[in-house]
Amino acid sequence: MASKGLQDLKQQVQGAAQEAVAAAGASAQQVVDQATEAGQKAMDQVAKSTQETIDKTANQASETFSGFGKKLGFMS
Repeated sequence: MASKGLQDLKQQVQGAAQEAVAAAGASAQQVVDQATEAGQKAMDQVAKSTQETIDKTANQASETFSGFGKKLGFMS
């Protein structure tokens, strides 16, 4: 009788341990997914900011050279 009770207890403990491991794995995966998403958003923001800076710099350079061309009489 006692052995049946111990066997049942052992199965309950093993089941609870497996559930705990599964829950911990799911939580860890969620953390990884959130970190990946945050990293991707940060990289997207860096790319956007870099492209805006390149565009502004190109426009300023174009305006500067256009001004030089007008001063030198190459453009009207």
